[in-house]
Amino acid sequence: MTSPTTPGRAAPRSPIGGLVTLSAAQFLIALDFSVIFVALPSMGADLDLSASAVQWVVSAYSVFFAGFLVVGGRAADRIGARNMFIAALLLFGVASLAGGIAGDASLLLIARGAQGVAAAALQPSILALVNTTFAPGRERTRALAVWGTVGASGLAAGVVLGGLLTTVSWRWTFFVNLPFAIVCALAAPGLLPGRNDSRTSSPLNVLSAVLCTATVLVSVLGLTLAADVGWSDPLTLGSIAAAVVLLVLFVVRERGSAQPLVEPALRGTRTLLVGCGASALYMASVAGSEFYLVTLMLQGGRGFEPLAAGIAFLPLAVCITLGNIVAGRLVNTLGVGRTLPLAFAIGAVGLVLLAVSVHNHSYWLAILPGLIVSGLGHGMIYTSMFVGGTRDVADENQGVAGALMTTTQYAGGTFGVALLVIVLGTDPDDGTFLLAFLLAGAVALAGTVWSWLGFRAPAAQGGGAVKAPAGEPVAAGEEGRTA
Repeated sequence: MTSPTTPGRAAPRSPIGGLVTLSAAQFLIALDFSVIFVALPSMGADLDLSASAVQWVVSAYSVFFAGFLVVGGRAADRIGARNMFIAALLLFGVASLAGGIAGDASLLLIARGAQGVAAAALQPSILALVNTTFAPGRERTRALAVWGTVGASGLAAGVVLGGLLTTVSWRWTFFVNLPFAIVCALAAPGLLPGRNDSRTSSPLNVLSAVLCTATVLVSVLGLTLAADVGWSDPLTLGSIAAAVVLLVLFVVRERGSAQPLVEPALRGTRTLLVGCGASALYMASVAGSEFYLVTLMLQGGRGFEPLAAGIAFLPLAVCITLGNIVAGRLVNTLGVGRTLPLAFAIGAVGLVLLAVSVHNHSYWLAILPGLIVSGLGHGMIYTSMFVGGTRDVADENQGVAGALMTTTQYAGGTFGVALLVIVLGTDPDDGTFLLAFLLAGAVALAGTVWSWLGFRAPAAQGGGAVKAPAGEPVAAGEEGRTA
């Protein structure tokens, strides 16, 4: 990764136009993950999908996304972030078209997996392009704040838009991606910086990427089988055992490789490791799990139509955006070590409110208060966890660090949904929804403890940290970083 002043790199014609393009692509990634949730019941009924197949419509995307993120970052370094950005958008468009015209479960799941691979190539290139377009310090911090806000808002907006589109057909939840992909790909050559040909490229470690993806895939398969046939079934036990073996092989491969996916310096960065753990707990609680549970409860237990369910998520979308704004201010005054635990605690309170209100079927009295509180926590977590997780990482490793955090984020969401399937069973009622929301709340509470203990210590010395000039306040995103 290079700074904006590195010789040999074509400068962007318009930094603001570039940021709009990159933000639109980030919105596409988040939108595609969440837009499916409201459409799941209609999709399952139309294609006669089993409960496990419906879960895999969500998991196929997030598993391949999580598995290929780091290798996507390496590929972007090798062929150029802008080239990877355009190629990933084209693949995203083709996969979305295939999903929209799918007539059976096989093509639908293949399309979702392809979308996940495309997103895994797209996400690191977005982060790399932000860092090469905007100078380190306040300028880059403001750009990353916009990126974080758009990403978090895209998750909520996807559920709302999914409700609107599903009233026409669930297929439009795939077709809606095409305009974003086409416009961003066409805008990229004129608005985004080109490749720096003077830098050296490290070879891709394909074997490590395959082992990483296989570990996540087989682990989720084991959890899915546990929900279908039980924990003692030979297929379940075999899948879990295979996941453990694959994990060991991945670790051995990384330790013995001259070109590991994750550099040793990053493995030893405490705040990055804490940030990765926080991102996994975030997606397993107030992000992916909450969307999944509320969608099922509204359309299954409360009889909401897809459009009504989407509109019901509007307050959540507004509160997520507000939470991002609040987090940006609090990080400057309280620091990440206090802001992130507070955000997780607020999210946990919102989930508990949803849990204790499941027997009251009034949206206004039972569901809305929990959505408002958890939405504030959701937005606050998203911004502050990336600020804290990358604050001690050198600029040249920011793309890989962001990929690692996003990998654990979506892997956490996949595991969270798989566990909830086990808790809810085949015929969920108010009692099982109560347990599921309490489980998600417990995970958010674990995030409170994890982030409080992890970010309580002072930031590491060095590591590419940035120090504000004398007399100037430290910018958001650089809190606690010392030169």
